[in-house]
Amino acid sequence: MAGDLLSFSLLCLSSIIIIVNPLGATLIYVSLTTNLEKPVKVQIIRDACTIALIILIVVGLAGTVILQVFGISLEAFRIAGGILLFGIGMEMVYAKTSRTKLTATEKYESRDNEDVAVMPLAIPMIAGPGAITTTIVLTNEATGMSTLAWLVIFASIGIAIGITYFMMRHADYIIRKVGQRQYRVINRMLGMLLMAIAVQFVITGIKTAFPLMGGS
Repeated sequence: MAGDLLSFSLLCLSSIIIIVNPLGATLIYVSLTTNLEKPVKVQIIRDACTIALIILIVVGLAGTVILQVFGISLEAFRIAGGILLFGIGMEMVYAKTSRTKLTATEKYESRDNEDVAVMPLAIPMIAGPGAITTTIVLTNEATGMSTLAWLVIFASIGIAIGITYFMMRHADYIIRKVGQRQYRVINRMLGMLLMAIAVQFVITGIKTAFPLMGGS
């Protein structure tokens, strides 16, 4: 049981941090707030991280209900989520901003909007479709486990958002130290890890939905 909880904890922490992508969110934040005053920037960071945190916590608490309302099985959602995460991972490997997180139109329109905390930073950059999907899958997997598993999920969400908040607050320093080449290298490594997690989601979903394919 302890070994399963440890493995689950590592899966939660790694997958949520990777899909939230604090470094990518920080770079987008910098590009959208270049001409704003520092107090406004600080408020944007607080609002964006707070809203994203609330969204992921609500999704985590209501994830099972959401699937039941739409009549979606966990296996189907896990497979679909794995495919979505695989696509995001592929775009990270090719050093592109995922279209599922921030479209070119959203980025362009936000340049003339001082209140960018909600859109596009909180949604869809930080708490995007990938993060929401991952949270729902993890909370449904935790249903058959102990209460600690639920705490691990919400702690992982808090850590991911906390890292994002910290990196945004120190964005100027990070931008000076992390150039485009370094960012692409880091992004590709994280993309590979995300693709591996996505494939595991799909394999687990297929094995659960079709037990004979798993050899059981």
